[in-house]
Amino acid sequence: MTGPVEMAQVWRGDFLECVHMGHAVVCNAQGEVVKAWGDPGQVVLPRSSSKMIQALPLVESGAADAAGLGSEQLALSCASHNGAAIHVSRVRAWLAGLGLGDDDLRCGGHIPRDADEAKCIICGSGHPDQVHNNCSGKHAGFLTLTQHLGAGPEYVDPDHPVQKAVREAFEDVTGEVSPGFAIDGCSAPNFATSLKGMARAMAWFATAGEGSVRGRAALRLRQAMVTHPELVAGEGRSCTELMRAMGGKVALKTGAEAYFVAILPEQGLGVALKVVDGQTRGAESAIASILVELGALDRGHPAARKYLNAPMLNCRRIHAAEVRPGAAFG
Repeated sequence: MTGPVEMAQVWRGDFLECVHMGHAVVCNAQGEVVKAWGDPGQVVLPRSSSKMIQALPLVESGAADAAGLGSEQLALSCASHNGAAIHVSRVRAWLAGLGLGDDDLRCGGHIPRDADEAKCIICGSGHPDQVHNNCSGKHAGFLTLTQHLGAGPEYVDPDHPVQKAVREAFEDVTGEVSPGFAIDGCSAPNFATSLKGMARAMAWFATAGEGSVRGRAALRLRQAMVTHPELVAGEGRSCTELMRAMGGKVALKTGAEAYFVAILPEQGLGVALKVVDGQTRGAESAIASILVELGALDRGHPAARKYLNAPMLNCRRIHAAEVRPGAAFG
């Protein structure tokens, strides 16, 4: 077993203040490791980086088409959104189209990341709805599949038909039997797999096409993500900014506790990484470094520079420190 490697550094003036250690792997669609940093066999929870896998049953079952879902809804089913008006309004409309409402969700509510929407809640009722949850699009997808299957309302139960379908899809595309699951922040099961397994799954998404029902579903989800990067995350977020920087050629998705994945269709590759201390700033710098190394991201693009050498401002907005690529990236 290989230990974690240095993926990002934090410099304050001339002082190296801390380092972010982690693991990452690049795979092709055959599951072969093309490049690795640290231990590609490390088994961890992918958290929200697995949302496009969790959305596969929604599309391949016919539920998405039966409900008349378009690319915006499919992008939201893969999203960890800011809870801005563009996200919340679309999820509300989606639920209404199903004859459902906020109370049918099982994700719970939290104050959204979007400042305008948060202000409206704080100055109004003071209580966010469940649609403000960053995972509400995924849960609207779960509800759509639940309705299509005629299943019961507790769709986050691990034994519910929706979650059984998710697990089957997850194990199929990762090529691994999951050793288990834990309950995610949004109350849905989150299945564990190795970084290699997750990278293999992302490479499969990268090469998926018209050859099978599951492949066509993956292609639609991937295309929805790159068509609507603002719905997958939101303004000021690395997923949105880096997808835009690469002109829609690469799909990105972050997950809690510093997980990140990338889907590179032109190269037929998938990437998975985990920064072990759970710091998002380290994962954002690392994914930018890997995308530059793979030739998918222009090092000189403003978005690349932002995450490769991320400025850290103090309370007076003075540039006091910055995140830089770690020793693993030369």
